[in-house]
Amino acid sequence: VIVARMAEATFGPDHPVNWRAMAEDYDVIRDHIERVLPGFEDFNARVRTKNGFVLPNPPRDTRSFATDIGRGRFTVSPLEYLTPPPGHLVLQTIRSHDQYNTTYYGLDDRYRGISGGRRVILIHPEDLVELGYQDRDLVDVISTFGGHDRKADKFRLVAYPTAKGCAAAYFPEANVLVHKDNVARESNTPGFKAMFVRFEPHRGEAAAAEESASLQTSGV
Repeated sequence: VIVARMAEATFGPDHPVNWRAMAEDYDVIRDHIERVLPGFEDFNARVRTKNGFVLPNPPRDTRSFATDIGRGRFTVSPLEYLTPPPGHLVLQTIRSHDQYNTTYYGLDDRYRGISGGRRVILIHPEDLVELGYQDRDLVDVISTFGGHDRKADKFRLVAYPTAKGCAAAYFPEANVLVHKDNVARESNTPGFKAMFVRFEPHRGEAAAAEESASLQTSGV
């Protein structure tokens, strides 16, 4: 509904696509999907069956592959190792257990033993020591890319058995750290898994005490 309304407001009521119809009736959206995607024939009818339906998968169904040799083709690509500047770590963004894409339904992550908060940085214990911090310290996170810094305030450092030199934070909380030009060369995907970051102590004493009391960790 939100996307359809945005499209209607952007393109106007005379646009050839009937955005309002899609907002009012999702069957219209499925009709459009059926027309352009193989395997979605009779989409509206099949989606209402008790057990749903299975989309076609040639490798699974017929052991066939859409290649010039009719078989699967594997490629090996060289690894490109990231070397962050001194005092920096490589940060990736992740989802919590109770999160679907950018929508999260609680403040707990049973996958990683985090409860009561999401503004955390999972960091290797040795990196904590080398950077001069302690478990549960409250910091501001600064990413650097192309000579420009971006900042996210008030994150809790949590000692965690991640790879040394690497750290992790939940998105969308950490999205602000991704520079608009930090994208993959071919896919143009934002660099959510490859940011160089450093930390600065957060100066909000009251905020630090409040968040320390609410955030709990277990099994990390």
